[in-house]
Amino acid sequence: METLNLPDADVTYFDRFFPVGNSDRLLNSLIKHIQWKQNTIRFYGKESPVPRLEAWYGDPGMSYSYSGIRMDPLPWTKDLMEIKKIIEPVSMTTFNSVLINFYRDGKDRVAWHSDDEKELGENPIIGSVSFGAERKFKLRHKKYRENGLRGEIMLKHGSFLLMGGSTQSHWAHEIPRTAKPLGPRVNLTYRKIICS
Repeated sequence: METLNLPDADVTYFDRFFPVGNSDRLLNSLIKHIQWKQNTIRFYGKESPVPRLEAWYGDPGMSYSYSGIRMDPLPWTKDLMEIKKIIEPVSMTTFNSVLINFYRDGKDRVAWHSDDEKELGENPIIGSVSFGAERKFKLRHKKYRENGLRGEIMLKHGSFLLMGGSTQSHWAHEIPRTAKPLGPRVNLTYRKIICS
């Protein structure tokens, strides 16, 4: 366990939270069984495909929207419930939904953002689980142009990153594109929707 030394944030990283055998099994099962979707996003009047595949699962009625994309929950699967039950005691919260991203290779990415949508309420707890290829997770303070505060960590196969407190209010994060030849990665960010 490692607590990141970041002001205005509460971020804890568990390097090998899931055993390798379980991680391998879950990665393959999630890739095969999750109902992946290629969403599109609109920038300056032009629609473009989101540079990764996505899926949204959760309790009935726990819908989620970001950047003009609305996602209605699919029912929990056995794999998703297994992961949920493992991370909840450490997170000290009960999650009711999960956003799943499938990074097919190093070209897939997620741009700078914060998980601060109104559905998540103030100071949300985000439980982020990664399976597959290691990817760089970069953070920058929302006032980074003034204070230069940044951070980064490599999210390993079977790792768990827990973000809470005022992290989403003060920090943004991204998974940048890379030219390195990489295999697939699945990331699950468990959340608690408080209004839908």
